[in-house]
This record gives sequence, structure tokens and C-alpha cells, in this order.
Amino acid sequence: MFGLQTSNPLATTILIAGLVLSAATLTAPMPLLVIATLAITCFVLLPVSPLIALVITLTLAPLRTLVSTESSLSLPLDIGQILLLVYLGVWLAQRMWRRETLLQARAGPVLLAALGVSAIFSIGAWNSQSLAGWLAEWLKWVAIALIIWTLTASVDGSWRWLVFAILVSAFANALVGLYIFAGGSGADHLVILGKYFRAFGTFGQPNPFGGFMGIALPLALMTAWAQLAGIWQGVRSERRLPLLPALVFSSSGMASLILAAALVASWSRGAWLGTAVAVMCMLIALPRRLSHGLALAAAIAVLLAGTWSIGLLPRSIVLRLTTAATDLITASDVRGVEITPVNYAVIERLAHWQAALYMAEHAPFIGVGLGNYEVVYDDFRLINWDEPLGHAHNLYLNKLAETGLIGLIAYLSFWVVVFRMTWSLRRQPDSFSRCIAIGLLGSWVYVAVHSIFDNLYVNNLFLHIGVLLGLLAILYRRLTQALELD
Repeated sequence: MFGLQTSNPLATTILIAGLVLSAATLTAPMPLLVIATLAITCFVLLPVSPLIALVITLTLAPLRTLVSTESSLSLPLDIGQILLLVYLGVWLAQRMWRRETLLQARAGPVLLAALGVSAIFSIGAWNSQSLAGWLAEWLKWVAIALIIWTLTASVDGSWRWLVFAILVSAFANALVGLYIFAGGSGADHLVILGKYFRAFGTFGQPNPFGGFMGIALPLALMTAWAQLAGIWQGVRSERRLPLLPALVFSSSGMASLILAAALVASWSRGAWLGTAVAVMCMLIALPRRLSHGLALAAAIAVLLAGTWSIGLLPRSIVLRLTTAATDLITASDVRGVEITPVNYAVIERLAHWQAALYMAEHAPFIGVGLGNYEVVYDDFRLINWDEPLGHAHNLYLNKLAETGLIGLIAYLSFWVVVFRMTWSLRRQPDSFSRCIAIGLLGSWVYVAVHSIFDNLYVNNLFLHIGVLLGLLAILYRRLTQALELD
């Protein structure tokens, strides 16, 4: 069961108010009245439940790009930073009100790994040309560690709220993306299929928007899947459809369809590839016997390959995938490649990969400084590619360039810990917890694959990744406690 507890009338009222404010803000400019109402809601009502503050934070944090480009408001911090501080303040106020120990935290492997990465990345302060650039990126990892810490210190039985928070925030942005795709808003350079626009939600760019959809989609799918056993049991034993599992299944199923549609509408090849690999890994993990999972994934792979070979997939999607693959494979040094409108996006990405490699050759062990790719780009760029674009469009090369081998190894080690912990959660006795763990596995696989083509720690999306890591830490703690009792 999804198990959201909304029997408290005040909590229900606050939840509805937060969702209404989220919808109003996502479909209209940011008027001062909405900001003021949101602030009052957070500071006056939300101390009752910091998790409701977290729902609002995750829903509105992706407005960062929209606010900075379309709003005339001058904020001291971006909206995600403001709302994160509100959440932390609400969390702190509640613990003080209840006279709970402020520094009580269960330092599990996820939190320790996040703190370790933060410590390694702090080295970049010494060799960064721009301390502001280093600080902006380093604070993202500090924020991730803080989120993990606050969630593991205070959330236990109500962990399902975290799933709800991710799905609500992704669903709201998906609706905006589909509105853009249908022509509600767009730019000429994002026109696809002659009459549609690449969806970009509130991210300003299609690729990170597709990344948001790809991160949340596995969780939505597994939330829906988890309800099927309860529905079947109710129908079989009581001859009636159980209301709560059916409601959760329909809502999470609808969310899955909307997220999948928005992901396709982003027209992001990295998002498509990441989702395909993530779904295959989820199919492998779903059966309790690994051999059954491998057989299931192999059968699905053969089916997809056959569908591709006989031409049942949409030609526009096949063409987009094959042209990108061809350009990536054949181009080793883009300095001698002829640039055309067809291969421009791929060659631009490869040019930034080469620039990142040149940076890594210049400072192989500690890099040019975290967050300093754009700062030093002009010293390492290729001719014809003047714009730094903020990052190398490959997170691993970006980490290698900015933090050197030490930083890249630390980052990869962090994800090794996360993957191993997530895989171990397949032993969860509770079926819903196990399904959510498999959804988390899909999210991590998606991040790993899409990171080959983009940086997903943008537009406050790192906050959502931090919440998912906090959810992982909670589920892992519950599993270890259950095993200790046995």
C-alpha cells in the first residue's frame, strides 16, 4: 500500500494548499502574491510536518531557470535554495519544539559516502580559478548530505511521503512539458516533426527535463506494480475491488503514462537510452531468482530487437537514434569533421568532450577545480566552439576535468556503494518496500547512463536525487533492523 496518512485534517488542508500553489506557480508567472502566500504557508503551517514542506520544495525547486529568465523578481537566492532553507528551518523548529536531539543522526553507508565525496570535492577549492564556481557545485553535495541526514534522523514509518513528493514534483513538471510540446510555448530551434516543440518543462532545456522524467519514471512504475498483488488478493478473497490499492494503482499508473509521454516529448536521446537500460535492469531485479530476471530481460530485448528490425518502431525515433549513434562512433577527433545541421548537436557534444580531456591532461590528479569547467574552457576549447555551455555534456569527463582522477574515483566509489545497497534491498520482506527499492535501482541506472551525455545535477535536480538517496538510506536501515531481529 502507498500508505499516506492524511487523517489529520490540518495536514490534509496543508497538502491541498501546497498542491494548489504548485499548480498555480507552474502554469503562470511568479507573482509576488504567490511568493508571499507560499512563505506564509511554509513558516506558519508547515512546522506540523516538515515532509509537506519537502513536497513543496521538490515541486517548486525546478522553477529556478524559469524564475531567473522570465520573472522580474530579484531574489537573494534561487527558489530552490530558499525552499531548501525553509525545509531545513521547519525540520529544525520541529525538533526543537519536540525537544529532540538536534545532532541525532544514524550515519549509515549512504550518508558516510555522501560526506566522503563532499570532503574529496572540497580539495578543489585550492586550485580553482573561480571560488564561486567551486562553492556552487560543492554546496550541492553538502545539500545532498544534509537531506540524507535530516531524513534518516526523523523519517521512519512515514517514508512513503518521500515517494509521494518525488512523483508529485515530476508529474507537475511533466504537465508543463506536454503543454510546451503541444505548442503552448517553444522556440523555433526546438521544433520537431514539423509542428511540435521539444518539451523542456521548467528546465529551459529538453535534455535535463528528460533527465527528470527518467529519474522519476522507475519509481512511478514500481509504485503502480506494487499495488497489483493487493488488488488481486482483494478481488480473489473478498470478491470486490479494494479501494486504496486501486486508487494508488490508477494514480501512479496515470503518473507513469504522463511521465513516459513527457520523456518521449523531450526528444532526448540520452533520456531514451537511459530509460531503456533502466527498465531492463529493473526487469532483471524484479523476480526474486536472478536467473528468472535475466531470462525475462533477454526475452524483452529479443522482442524489442525484432520490433526494430521489422520496422514497427516510429521512423522518426529510429532515425534520431541511428544518426546519433553513427556520428558518435565514427567521429574520433571532431576538429576535422564537417559540421552540418544534422550532426551539429552530436559534434558540439564531442567537441566539449575533447575540451574536457585536454583539461584532464593539464591537471590529471586534482583537475582544474570543481565547477570551473566553464571558467577555464577558453584555454582548452576547440576552434569553432566558443560557447562553454556550462559543462562537458558528459558527467564523467566533466568530473575528470574538474576534480581529476581523485575526484572521479571518489564519485564512482560513491555510486558503487549506492548500487550495492540498493541491490541488497531485493531481500526486503515487505513487497511495497521491495518494489520501491527496484524503482530506486532503475533511477540509479538511469542517472549512470544519461550522465554519459549530460549533467543532471542542474536546475535543483540534485535535491530530488538527495531525497531518493535519503529514501534508500531509510529502507536499508529498516532492512538491517529486520534482519537483526530475525
